[in-house]
Amino acid sequence: MLPVSLSLRTWVPLGVCLLWALFAVLGPVLPLTPDEIQLQHILNGPGAGTWFGYDDLGRPILDRMIMGAQTSFLVAFFVISISVVLGTAIGVVSAWLGGWWDLLIVRIVDIFLAFPGILLAIALAGILGPGINNVVIALSIVSWVGYARLSRAQVLSIKERDHVYAAIALGTRPVRIMVRHLLPLIVAPLIIEATFGVAGVVIAEAGLSYLGLGVQPPEASWGSMIRDGARYMLVAPHMVLAPSVALMLIVLAVNLLGDRLRDYLDVRTVRE
Repeated sequence: MLPVSLSLRTWVPLGVCLLWALFAVLGPVLPLTPDEIQLQHILNGPGAGTWFGYDDLGRPILDRMIMGAQTSFLVAFFVISISVVLGTAIGVVSAWLGGWWDLLIVRIVDIFLAFPGILLAIALAGILGPGINNVVIALSIVSWVGYARLSRAQVLSIKERDHVYAAIALGTRPVRIMVRHLLPLIVAPLIIEATFGVAGVVIAEAGLSYLGLGVQPPEASWGSMIRDGARYMLVAPHMVLAPSVALMLIVLAVNLLGDRLRDYLDVRTVRE
């Protein structure tokens, strides 16, 4: 039986992430009215009508937060999926081929790492224009380098093992060697990196939406909700507090899950 401390440290953040995913999936089919303007409820605080009050246009903040959860979840899902697949493929091929190809990839990765990621994402989003699709493209262009660097380092450490040499001696094709003999051995660190990457993407999406480069009205995003509520901090602080706390909880929960997953997959860690 798991200790209580272990259960809480694992299941509480897992429950927060599952609730986030549930809202993202069920948001479109729930009876929500995130864009309904009710002038009689403008800037009303939390109460019986809605748990988190209303915004400056009389829209229910709870409904908009649920739709904002869908926005952040979809962006995180697609950005991490694209980045992991693209970065892993480039890193594995680079380490396997070596030579000038590996040198070229390393230099490209160094160029991307020379720029602060969020500034590069802002520049790309500004060039591509606002919108959720362009946010996914901009963040994917920024995020793949970390997975390429990690997968390359992992493959370089295992490509000279005996089972790889045996596969080469048997005439196995390089693609099959990379898929069957290399990828399974580097999945664990990539999964851990992806969990921490989710938190970074959620914050980046909120930052771009706060700057007006993310989803556009009337679509909801936690970042744009915080931006809109900043003007009414003194009279309606709930407009900022609600999406800010939601953003903090999601990032904290994802990071805690990443820590637990790292400890679980680390063979040097004694199971509690």
